[in-house]
Amino acid sequence: MISLVVATRSRVAEIGALFESLAAQEPPFEVILADQNGDGRLDALMAEWSGRFPLLHLRSEVANANAGRNLGLRHARGEIVAFPDDDCLLKPGTLAQVRAAFAADPALAVLTGPAEGPEGGLGSGRWRAEGGPITLGNAWTSVIEFNLWLRRDIALALGGFDERMGPGTRFGSAEGNDLVCRAIVAGHAARYEPTLRVIHPDKRLSPEAVARAARYGEGMGFALRRHRVPARVWAPFLYRPLAGAALSLMRGRGLHARYYLATLRGRFAGMRAAPLPPPGPLA
Repeated sequence: MISLVVATRSRVAEIGALFESLAAQEPPFEVILADQNGDGRLDALMAEWSGRFPLLHLRSEVANANAGRNLGLRHARGEIVAFPDDDCLLKPGTLAQVRAAFAADPALAVLTGPAEGPEGGLGSGRWRAEGGPITLGNAWTSVIEFNLWLRRDIALALGGFDERMGPGTRFGSAEGNDLVCRAIVAGHAARYEPTLRVIHPDKRLSPEAVARAARYGEGMGFALRRHRVPARVWAPFLYRPLAGAALSLMRGRGLHARYYLATLRGRFAGMRAAPLPPPGPLA
């Protein structure tokens, strides 16, 4: 069975759309909703979908995406766990593709794929074209949290997501990259499959992206330093936003320039931040 853990706050209609896409998947699977709202806005939706597929509604008072994910992970019953965002859509056949990949390779611990935009094509992020093993060198172009599939026992042993990273924290991104890197360091096999796509709104270079760019940059910088990747890996994450800012200014695109500069500033800050030990196993 596959357990799909959805940490959510504020959204309602988007969760209904996600549930519609899940209803088209092949069972068995279960959905665990880690509800971080302070009210009952999701109660009617839960009642509507109760009985359509196994659905567990957990409440979490902590406004931290990774705390919600880890809460759901502790309650998961599936051999495989995943953590779709509350504004994602799963394409038909996604769960069947995931099951086949893990069944074909008993040593496989982690499976990832890229984001797909709502209109098709690759979504937010830099994605490598070729599939294959994930390493500390290519994890940065192979992982996004909402398209990350792990064996549950390994996810628990690794401590799940680092709750000091991700949305709701200073280090606002790269918690998925960090988790996959910790799995690799522990000796587990991880693979990237470019045909395994999850649909997610593309928010690149939007006002929302600009507002969070520095926090997301800090998360990436922190993860790059934590895993001590060589300069040939981390250097492009500094010169690319610098080049993007310069090009945007030349073209008179002020919003784009602010995004790139905030990203660069955040990555520098994250790489200079005091190191933190990785989390311990989840009980």
